[in-house]
Amino acid sequence: MGKGGEKSEESGECKAQIPLYTWEEIQKHNLRTDKWLVIERKVYNVTQWAHRHPGGHRVISHCAGEDATDAFQAFHINPTLVQKFLKPLLIGELAPGEPSQDRDKNPQLVEDFRTLRKTAEDMNLFRASPLFFSLYLAHIIALEALAWLMVSYFGTGWITTLLLAFILATSQAQAGWLQHDFGHLSVFKKSSWNHLVHKFVIGHLKGASANWWNHRHFQHHAKPNIFKKDPDVNMLHVFVLGDTQPVEYGKKKLKYLPYNHQHEYFFFIFPPLLIPVYFQIQIISTMIKRRFWADLAWAFSYYMRYFITYIPFYGVLGSLSLLTFVRFLESHWFVWVTQMNHIPMEIDSEKHKDWLSSQLAATCNIEQSFFNDWFTGHLNFQIEHHLFPTMPRHNFWKVKPLVKSLCAKYGVQYEEKPLGKAFVDIVG
Repeated sequence: MGKGGEKSEESGECKAQIPLYTWEEIQKHNLRTDKWLVIERKVYNVTQWAHRHPGGHRVISHCAGEDATDAFQAFHINPTLVQKFLKPLLIGELAPGEPSQDRDKNPQLVEDFRTLRKTAEDMNLFRASPLFFSLYLAHIIALEALAWLMVSYFGTGWITTLLLAFILATSQAQAGWLQHDFGHLSVFKKSSWNHLVHKFVIGHLKGASANWWNHRHFQHHAKPNIFKKDPDVNMLHVFVLGDTQPVEYGKKKLKYLPYNHQHEYFFFIFPPLLIPVYFQIQIISTMIKRRFWADLAWAFSYYMRYFITYIPFYGVLGSLSLLTFVRFLESHWFVWVTQMNHIPMEIDSEKHKDWLSSQLAATCNIEQSFFNDWFTGHLNFQIEHHLFPTMPRHNFWKVKPLVKSLCAKYGVQYEEKPLGKAFVDIVG
C-alpha cells in the first residue's frame, strides 16, 4: 500500500512536470521560425525538424498552430514508427480543460470520422491487392511494347505515328496514376518498398522526380484549395481562382492579364503547356537545385530508353518532336482529370475546418463506371482519396457508403456528378 502510494506520488510529480498549454498559446506558434503542432493532445515543437521531414518542410508547416491528428493519421502508414521521430520533439500536452480540437471544431464530427477510419481499417480497406497493381503495371508495359511493335512493323507513316503518339500518351497517363498510388504509400505495407517502386514508375516510366512530386502533392492534400498552402491553386499572374481572389485583385487594381477572358485563354495555356513546359522546367531545375541525384538518374534512364527505342525510326529531331507531342496529349488528359474534382469547388484562404469538412469543401466525385475508373485512375473517387490518401484505390467504392452516411448525418455536402458535367464545370 505504502509503496503503491509512493509510486502514485512519484508519477503525479512527473505528470506535474509536463508543461501544459492552451490553444491560445499554441496558435501563436505558426510562424516560419516557430512551429508547434498537436497530435492526440500532445504538443510538439517541429521548428528545427521540419526541414528533415520526408514529405517536405512545407506540408508540416501548414499544420503549425493546429491539431494535426487527422492529417498525421492520413499520411503515415505506420504511425507507431513515426512516433519514434516525434518523441524527442515533445514539449508538453494540452491543458486538461482544453478541448481536443482547436477553433471550435465540432468534436462529435471529428470523433465520428475517426471511428469511420477505424471501421475502414477493421474492414481491411487499407490492404492492397497485389494482383490489381501487377495487372495495372503490366497493361502500361504492354502499351509501351505495342507502340514499339507498331512502328517496327508498319513504319513511320503519319497514321502510324499518330496512333503511336496516342498509345504512348495513354501509357504515360496511366503510369502517372500508378506512380500516384506508390507515392501515397498505398500499395506495400513497408514505406521503403513504396518509395523504391515509386522512383521506378515516376522516374523510369515517366522521366520525372519522386521527391519533387512528394513535396508538391502532399501540400495539396494537407490543405486543398487553400491559397498560399496548396501549390495547385497558386496560379497568380495567370489565372485568378475562387470567389475572394478576383475581388481582391479588383480592389488592388492588379491587371497582369485580362482575367475576364481567362475562361478563353485557359485552353491555350493550361492544358497544352502544363506538362511539356511548366512541369518539365520545374522538375529538372528542382532535381538539380536540391541535388536529388537518385531521381535524376531514374529520369535519365527513361530518356535513354526512349531515345534508344525511337531514334532508329525517327532520328533525333523526330524523336524529340514525337515526345513533345506525347507530352502535349498527356497534359490535356492530366489537366481535365485533376481539375474537374477541385477547380469547381471552394477555393479560399485558410478557414481551419476539421479534416472531413475541409476535404469535402475542396473535392467532388465523378460517377463510377469501368471507363471512368480507368480513365481517371480512380480519381473519380476524389473525396474518398482525399480523406484516406493511403487507402488502395480499388477499395474506394467500399468505403464510399460510409463516407456518404457520415456527411449526411452532419449536413456536409457530398457532391458527385457525371464526367461530362465535371468538364463543363471547369470552364465555369
